[in-house]
Amino acid sequence: MSEVKSGSSFKKIILFITLIVVLISAGVFSFYYFGAYERGAMSGKVMRIAEKGVVFKTYEGKINLETFGALKGAHPIQEVFDFSVEKSKTDVIKELQEVALSGERVNLYYVKRYAKFVWRGESQYFVERVERLGDPQ
Repeated sequence: MSEVKSGSSFKKIILFITLIVVLISAGVFSFYYFGAYERGAMSGKVMRIAEKGVVFKTYEGKINLETFGALKGAHPIQEVFDFSVEKSKTDVIKELQEVALSGERVNLYYVKRYAKFVWRGESQYFVERVERLGDPQ
């Protein structure tokens, strides 16, 4: 009878360890998937926004930040910043497509995630909101 009890307690220990591993894994995944490492804004002109991917379709874009050199009257330096947009943000995608065609300056409000996931986007930076500044050149 002691063999039956020891076998049963071994199964309980394995089940307990498995449950702990699953809970820790779920917690770590949730942290990396939903956690925000950084929130901020960037200003510039959207160069492109495109749907990309074969299996997982994601929206990827580039913004030209147009930073300026240290010399007065210097031409802007082309600094390009890559970003992604979640599929569910259809209003943001539509607005980005409009400003990419018009050449307007915009402020993009973004969140930087801890990790990249192939089904979410190629970048860790996800645009949450677009603010149009309305000065096409």
